[in-house]
Amino acid sequence: MMTTRRGALALVATLVLATGSAGAAFAAAHDGAGAPPPPPAKPAPAGYVPTVLVTGANRGIGLELARQYAARGWKVIGTARKPAEAKELNALAAASEGRVTVEPLDVMDLAAIDALAKKYAGQPVDILFNNAGVTGGGQNQQFGRNMQWELFDAVHRTNVVGPLKMAEAFLPHLEAGYQKKISNVSSSQGSIGSTKNGMLYIYRSSKASLNMVMKNLANQLRGKGIAIALIDPGPVDTDMMAGLPKKMLRPVPTAGADLIRVTDQLSMANSGTFWTFDGTELPW
Repeated sequence: MMTTRRGALALVATLVLATGSAGAAFAAAHDGAGAPPPPPAKPAPAGYVPTVLVTGANRGIGLELARQYAARGWKVIGTARKPAEAKELNALAAASEGRVTVEPLDVMDLAAIDALAKKYAGQPVDILFNNAGVTGGGQNQQFGRNMQWELFDAVHRTNVVGPLKMAEAFLPHLEAGYQKKISNVSSSQGSIGSTKNGMLYIYRSSKASLNMVMKNLANQLRGKGIAIALIDPGPVDTDMMAGLPKKMLRPVPTAGADLIRVTDQLSMANSGTFWTFDGTELPW
């Protein structure tokens, strides 16, 4: 073993040289540069009705996404942890002439995700909208004052593991679809480059982690022609933002329309991008 300063420096230099080319090759392969080109998109057959799967569709942004896609004439699969209590979603389904279906799902339950995917085996899904998420409550993540450490598991399992598992379980459905898109409701709070203060440790880290796993997935699924978006809806007038002044909150219908518009613009050319609601790219 080399213990001298000169030997240590030589080892560092050797490692730098060795990892320079190998590291570059690894990065190229795993950032999509060395991946096979995506297959050419196939046009949908005449009369084809696209399908969107929206998690957390019982209220807020998720409900609005379900409502606006249904208004477009799409088939909508909307999930809710407690479907019996999802009165507005159920009303939307009842008035939809069969286009909207309500399914029970807690995205923390990975076996339930697999079961739902199995139930819809053979059903094409054009867009998977990973909307379900939690903040953990700002009062529960104050470093040095009130850090509810157990919330890390619950928030990250909901905001990170759940969406990634949804993508894995419904990959065959997305491959069978024609739009082949995964849109994720992220947050500007997950932007490390924009962080200027110390707060929301649990929520912020969960959204930063969501961004990373979905950026990884965008690279891996490029060869399958599946495009992935991360979209910040801004501060929206939902239960999640109940503590903020109304004047600084965006209307739910506007936020839903913005998310759909950015998703409409998603393509293989911009897959893996982190946007805010107006289409501006956010720093990682």
